[in-house]
Amino acid sequence: MVRHILFILTAFLLAAPLRAQEADATPIVYIVPIKNMIEPALVYVVRRGVDEAVREKADAVIFEMDTPGGAVNAAKEIIDIIGNTEIPTYTFIEQDAYSAGAIIAMATPNIYMAPGSVIGAATPMMMSPMGGVQEMPDEVQEKMTSAVAAMVRAAAEQGGYDPQLAEAMVRADMEYSVNGKVISEEGRLLTLTNREAEQLVGEEQKPLLSKGTVKNIDELLDILGLSGAEKRILEVTAAEKLARLIASIAPILMMLGLGGLWLEMKTPGFGIFGIAGIACLLLFFFGHHIAGLSGYEDVLIFALGVILLAIEVFITPGFGVMGLSGLLLILVSFISAMSERMPGSWRPVDFSPETFSVPMLKVMLSFVGAFFIALIAGKFLPETRAFRSLTLEEVVPDMDQEDALLGLEGYAHSDLRPGGTAYIDGRKLDVVTRGDFIPHESKIRIVEIHGNRIVVEKMTGA
Repeated sequence: MVRHILFILTAFLLAAPLRAQEADATPIVYIVPIKNMIEPALVYVVRRGVDEAVREKADAVIFEMDTPGGAVNAAKEIIDIIGNTEIPTYTFIEQDAYSAGAIIAMATPNIYMAPGSVIGAATPMMMSPMGGVQEMPDEVQEKMTSAVAAMVRAAAEQGGYDPQLAEAMVRADMEYSVNGKVISEEGRLLTLTNREAEQLVGEEQKPLLSKGTVKNIDELLDILGLSGAEKRILEVTAAEKLARLIASIAPILMMLGLGGLWLEMKTPGFGIFGIAGIACLLLFFFGHHIAGLSGYEDVLIFALGVILLAIEVFITPGFGVMGLSGLLLILVSFISAMSERMPGSWRPVDFSPETFSVPMLKVMLSFVGAFFIALIAGKFLPETRAFRSLTLEEVVPDMDQEDALLGLEGYAHSDLRPGGTAYIDGRKLDVVTRGDFIPHESKIRIVEIHGNRIVVEKMTGA
């Protein structure tokens, strides 16, 4: 009995410092500004902020909002990010939360507003290339309005608000009443001031939309019991703006990168094709990593795929399991790098076909484009003056002795795939085949000469 009591006391004393350390831990709050126009670059900031908050085990994420609205597709992505985190999320409306801003705010279960702030008017508008509002045909207007109304209802349900209240911000043909009083007449979009948004409704006397009016973030933190929290404010960086550009041209980067690597494998040495291909693919992964889509595991999978493909091409002639495995890993790395993932995790948002359909389409288009680039470049580049100038001078034959080279025999110094090096008449030359593979040490013969391009064939019986 005494032994058991001593054991319990010892365990209690050992656990006491840990409890004290946990009690003294400073709360962490991430503040993500949603200000000015909502654009795709903002999606990356929100994703980065929520991702860091998850990794740092933050106590709250506060979206500090003052926006006239913006791109609906960007708002939808931000709503999805908010819905996929278990960290408490709050929206503090500093001044305005119109259109896409109102939709994002309603996706968070806790809204607080500053004095004089407003929220609402979320009807979709089409912007002209010059920046003004462009009139839409009636059928297009109804289609867009219906889609946005469905999205705002879903956002309101996610945040725990009345879906009809949310839809009244989108549709001007709706009337909305609170406590028997019409606050939004038919023909007008619903827009609420901070006082209107915090009025109590229903039998439970719940706030209509806002949980209260606060002057600033510090006052909000006091209400939430986080007055001593460490505030981490995120901003849009130049790298995140670059990430948006990279994401928009991802298929082109993949196409040029794959095409460059394939051409490099088909030519001797290491030159401009390999450098350009690697640069394009590094830029691709760099942009998607900043965007919060790609992780280091995607780069490692891609590198492993390239290694397997290189082994197949340079060490085991033909094309079998190694080559197919390499191509499959490269395909997986590209698709994974462009797929939406859960904040703080490698996992995709879900494993439905819709998550991977667009990345898959981009990758397939890139593979087809890379194939045609390699095909066209392999056919026409050797004939260009710029390409011939890249050949090392010591392996270029004397143009006055072209006729003398025809028919000379030698052996392949490297595998010819179709390009490589050979020893002919005691000289090391850059040569190509007519497209067939010739292993090194095979006996060969020069059959054609086109400027600096020496074409050889394998000797029969060699």
